[in-house]
Amino acid sequence: MINVAIVGATGLVGRTMIRVLEEHNVPIGKLRLLASSRSAGSVVSAFGSDHVVQELTAHSFVGMDYALFSAGGSISKQYAPLAAAAGCVAIDNSSYWRMDPDVPLVVPEVNPDDAFAHKGIIANPNCSTIQLVVALKPLIEEYGARRIVVSTYQSPSGGGQQGVDQLAAELSGNQPTSRISPHTLAMNAVFHTINELNGSSEEETKMMRETRGILHAPELPIAVTCVRVPVLGGHAESVALETERACGPDDARALLAAHEGIVVIDDPASHTYPMPSASKDTDPVYVGRIRKDTSVEHGLLMWVVADNLRKGAATNAVQILQLLTNSTKTT
Repeated sequence: MINVAIVGATGLVGRTMIRVLEEHNVPIGKLRLLASSRSAGSVVSAFGSDHVVQELTAHSFVGMDYALFSAGGSISKQYAPLAAAAGCVAIDNSSYWRMDPDVPLVVPEVNPDDAFAHKGIIANPNCSTIQLVVALKPLIEEYGARRIVVSTYQSPSGGGQQGVDQLAAELSGNQPTSRISPHTLAMNAVFHTINELNGSSEEETKMMRETRGILHAPELPIAVTCVRVPVLGGHAESVALETERACGPDDARALLAAHEGIVVIDDPASHTYPMPSASKDTDPVYVGRIRKDTSVEHGLLMWVVADNLRKGAATNAVQILQLLTNSTKTT
């Protein structure tokens, strides 16, 4: 039995973390739900009983074995080291620790050994990065990689409850009370805020850096374009992988289908391929539209879909916890 704290327990990802812990039958001894003073005192049902949400303080991690963080970078910056100092391993969903050389960035299906090099803090990658590297890992291991080009089609839920609320308000014809984008999300496709000197968005830069780090390929050429689209859940990605050795579509399908955490759905003749709506409330990474890229000597094109709140955030964090504790999902 392990004692687990959830920081940001009342948020969109925090609530999903609770569901995933329940569904994966993680053996919880004590569950401590933490949030800001604004949310403290609210009641959340988990593991068959009601839990009162406590205010996050410097002493919240005493007696806890693990803490799942999903409350933003400033909170993680301040409190993850306090958790580690209390002997509680922090698994952080924010972007704050991802590029710290002393903090492993982990996707259990891809680089599980990195998790055991932690010094009290482990970083959960960006949601779009997670599904990308899960799909790439078996192909790159077998056939190598020369270049990756990816374009994302991301749900506003990647921006948390605020993104969900903005899209819902716009779809109902109301004025949003808060925004994740200055542009209208409904019936539109918008870029993440472009704030990098080279014209990229922070999301695009994160995906490039994180992918190289997780794959241990610091020089791998990667080009990324990130776009938000008006779907209520699930991220999709169009991926072009140029390999070092020839890989046919049938070989790629067989290899991916045999890999943990991947489901291949690929029958375009019957209009069967992964869709964001079908990924909702599920954990796998779905891959389809696998075909040859005729623009290069050794190229593959594929379509990658996952639930960004689960595999892209909550599930990956819980899987890291399970990896460290050797507790696997049971049915």
